Amino acid sequence: MKRWRTDGAASRLWIAAAIAVWSSAIVVGTPRQANAESTAPASRDFSRAGLDKFGDYIKNEIASGKIPGAIVLIQQHGTPVYFEKFGVRDVATKLAMTDDTIFRLYSMSKPVTSVAAMMLVDDGKLRLDDPVSKYIPAFADIEVGVENPDENGKTVLRLEPLTRPITIEDLLRHTSGLTYGFYGDSAVRKLYARADLFNSDMNNAEFVERIAKLPLAEPPGTLWDYGHSTDVLGRLIEVISGQSLFQFEKRRLLDPLGMRDTAFDVADEAKRPLIAEPMPEDRSISPSTGVRDPMMPRKWESGGAGMVGTVGDYARFAQMLLNGGTFESKRYLKSETIALMTTDHIGPDTRIARDGFYYPGASSGFGLGFAVRTSTPPNTSWPLGEYRWDGVAGTFFFIDPMDDMFVVFMAQTPSQRGRIQLSLKTLIYGALGY
Repeated sequence: MKRWRTDGAASRLWIAAAIAVWSSAIVVGTPRQANAESTAPASRDFSRAGLDKFGDYIKNEIASGKIPGAIVLIQQHGTPVYFEKFGVRDVATKLAMTDDTIFRLYSMSKPVTSVAAMMLVDDGKLRLDDPVSKYIPAFADIEVGVENPDENGKTVLRLEPLTRPITIEDLLRHTSGLTYGFYGDSAVRKLYARADLFNSDMNNAEFVERIAKLPLAEPPGTLWDYGHSTDVLGRLIEVISGQSLFQFEKRRLLDPLGMRDTAFDVADEAKRPLIAEPMPEDRSISPSTGVRDPMMPRKWESGGAGMVGTVGDYARFAQMLLNGGTFESKRYLKSETIALMTTDHIGPDTRIARDGFYYPGASSGFGLGFAVRTSTPPNTSWPLGEYRWDGVAGTFFFIDPMDDMFVVFMAQTPSQRGRIQLSLKTLIYGALGY
């Protein structure tokens, strides 16, 4: 089989993609030094036929009316192997997908906030075993909700004191006991849903004061429970830095990386037509998440779900992670910190249970901000060590250190996201010969 980069027609497609990427400043960084020294395991190359299947799949999703459009970047060894734009941003405007299309990232905000927090760890201003209450006193007296039957056999919620405090590590790995109120039916989740946390335009400080008045869903360090942990982490960054979350991220991470369109809203009215929209019948994300229209400026900067951005911006972020914390000769995190973040922190030895809504899936653990592949999924030979996350509107990314590769997929399709993500990943690894 000919290699993708040297096959005639395929090479022309790759060059065209690379030129498009270079012109929009999406080509990001250089291969890791380990590759230059040939110390990393030999990675696989993409096949032309495999990548053709990838494009055909997305075109069919658009033709069948499931999604308006999408943008895909596959980058290996610091170079784009595949970069294509499909369909339109919005079926109402019929404006084509372009490099500068802006997407709601939702939970793909979490890795950005997690990296920002770990920068403070590298600075020596924060420790993973620090109690959250050291920085946010409202958490000093928080209790945990425990459901037990009363004398009549009826389940009742009792509040009990914590046996240990919530730590920074708990926030990063989702073992804090802070949950979301828009899924599940436990008594504490129902309290979150009824608390009307988002009934005003509060800032991060006001948000954590509200959530600290609610009980935890379980004791810290006992269960992976997806929730507002990263939002609280964002407020903690503010307390330590003396800046708003966006100000800190912009100064230390976003601007230096060149992530010029990543923010918590689209402040420039001229850029608002660039915002991608789902199909009209596919816009059912619950308002109880607290995340609002990105065209509406707000005080709350949700570190867990509030950001918007472009494919090029997130590619630069992903390449920095793949490079081991560096990008264009600037270091953002220590290589040891990246390794720590991308190691499973909820494995069997930790005795941390997994919630019924365990989104990483059976073949993955969770690090400090990312799901981490720890075993091979059924009927696949996918490599271990891949780390990733996605957003409820349909965006996803994953980083595969073994193949020196990352993928950023941008689309707005809440109802189709799980199916599409699995299909695309299967096609991508198929194109690599797995």
